[in-house]
Amino acid sequence: MKKQALYLTTAMFLHLPFASALEIKAVDDDAFVEIDMKQAQLGQLLFWDPILSGNKNISCGTCHHPKLGTADGVSLSIGEGGIGLGTDRMVDKNNIPEQRIPRNAPALFNLGAKEFTVMFHDGRLEADDTKKSGLRTPLDDDMTVGFSGVLSAQSMFPVLSSDEMAGHYSENDVAKAVRRGLITGTDGAWDIISKRVSTIDEYQKMFDEIDPEIAQGKPIGFTDISNAIAAFIAFEWRSDESPFDNYLRGEVQLDDVAAQGMDLFYGKAQCASCHTGPFQTDHKFHAMGVPQIGPGKAERFESHSQDTGRMRVTGRLEDAYAFRTPSLRNVTLTAPYGHSGAYRNLRHFLEAHVEPSKAIDNYDKSEAQFSDYTPPKNDWAALEDAKENQAIKDAVRWSGVRLTAGEIDALMAFMDALEDKKSLTSRLGVPSTVPSGLPVDK
Repeated sequence: MKKQALYLTTAMFLHLPFASALEIKAVDDDAFVEIDMKQAQLGQLLFWDPILSGNKNISCGTCHHPKLGTADGVSLSIGEGGIGLGTDRMVDKNNIPEQRIPRNAPALFNLGAKEFTVMFHDGRLEADDTKKSGLRTPLDDDMTVGFSGVLSAQSMFPVLSSDEMAGHYSENDVAKAVRRGLITGTDGAWDIISKRVSTIDEYQKMFDEIDPEIAQGKPIGFTDISNAIAAFIAFEWRSDESPFDNYLRGEVQLDDVAAQGMDLFYGKAQCASCHTGPFQTDHKFHAMGVPQIGPGKAERFESHSQDTGRMRVTGRLEDAYAFRTPSLRNVTLTAPYGHSGAYRNLRHFLEAHVEPSKAIDNYDKSEAQFSDYTPPKNDWAALEDAKENQAIKDAVRWSGVRLTAGEIDALMAFMDALEDKKSLTSRLGVPSTVPSGLPVDK
């Protein structure tokens, strides 16, 4: 049964400076894509199965674990070449990684909501009805036909990344295919992964049950695998049972401090100028002065640790150092924060965020949360580059606001009101085993 929607309207916020512009609808079933449960159950197994990684040692769940808020609890992940989870992830001395993954692992909450049509910190994957595939990506349009949407298509990137799941160059057949530029077609990276899956009887049987064409002999394709994973993510981490959701439905009242924080969020603090709508995101890109740490998102032949964010996608100078506005659902559970994971403490991140031009100058390196790894590149190279720091600060367009410690307390209470622990515990969960027989990251 669909949940009743209630509007948060001007009557509730008459004292706010732009109350007339405020109208928030509680989300209901119509806000989300429909789920085929057999497909989601198949996707659960594939999500947790290391069979999709080049060296068969990493699953999607390695860096997106419910125990770690559907991320991995560190500023910058170690993918290939790591052993373990989160802050306990250690380097495999027999397979030392070339670098940390350059951006913070994003959380997976509510990605099955229809309004989520942009993926990744820089938005390099977007829905686009003018494209044959319905998607705009760095890849050729014909390569992306068959994905059910952006949530499905995003899975094609980690399996092709040498630092994330593919492995390095000559380590395995997937990495070798990527190195040669063979992605689609016979013996391409996706074909290799798909054949691994199809040779496992349990997977073949499950695909037969959900897809009549596969049951009639059509080979399992990578898009079939990614579509199943997308169905699982959409079902598993739907998050709309927080106190804030229940308040919008008229079922509860927020406590006084959280209510004050909500007033600030939609008023004086101006948070809602970017964190709009029921999921607290405008899905757009803003330069907010977040310190750059780690290797940066640069080409391998480039020596610096720069990450210009959205500009790497659009080529526009006005997009320099701008990153996608994240949803704030379960934000209290998804540390560290920022595109580079520069802050492990949400309060400290919030304090920096409301005065972004001062964030770099006031940054404390102890805010970073790294796992045990000494990378070949200096994690602080960008932070120690005065010219780069100035460029990040100059890109900020918002002057910020001054808030008292008590007002920060209230905003933190409102962040607590966006927490929905049910979305981490009450659905399919982590399987005890997967059809490949490979170990599951529990």
